[in-house]
Amino acid sequence: MKRRPRARQGLILPGVRPTNRPAPLGRPGRGIKRSAACLKLPVMSETTCHVRPLACADRAAWGALWDLYLDFYGTTAPEGLPDLYFERLLGDDPRDYSCLVAETGGRLVGLTHFLFHRHGWKAEEVCYLQDLYTLPDVRGAGIGRALIEGVYGAADAAGAPGVYWLTQAGNAQARQLYDRVAGVTDFIKYQRVLPS
Repeated sequence: MKRRPRARQGLILPGVRPTNRPAPLGRPGRGIKRSAACLKLPVMSETTCHVRPLACADRAAWGALWDLYLDFYGTTAPEGLPDLYFERLLGDDPRDYSCLVAETGGRLVGLTHFLFHRHGWKAEEVCYLQDLYTLPDVRGAGIGRALIEGVYGAADAAGAPGVYWLTQAGNAQARQLYDRVAGVTDFIKYQRVLPS
């Protein structure tokens, strides 16, 4: 199995200096997992947003954000799935998702989950950004943009610059951001309908 080139710890975004220098990571391809570095991104008038990899100590705060995200889309997770998902987010399996969180004023205010995978039309892998959520009280303050740019940085570091995601057609506030940081495609999503 061919491995991705080694990614570097920390995320480097244009015009943003990390709080410490990135160092090589011992594990190929998933350089955002165990990083001591985080980004300081000015997003609100007197607040700084730190975008960083998920940590074990984030379990309760991540769980609260995850529940709010699921509620936003009118769904729930089966019992036990959040614990399994959190464990996978911190694991070493390259098939699993990675997570970045946004922290401001000592509290987690946003999260994003993303996955690298092969693509039939490209030699390099691509990145699927599956989940993006920010607390309602910080929307419009640059947190979502900072998380997306964090994923862009992780994808570039992993040699997988193609990043894509889906959203609901009626998610107007998020789509205003997405229209500024990405291009919309002509593709329509279809999904298998399972018998009840």
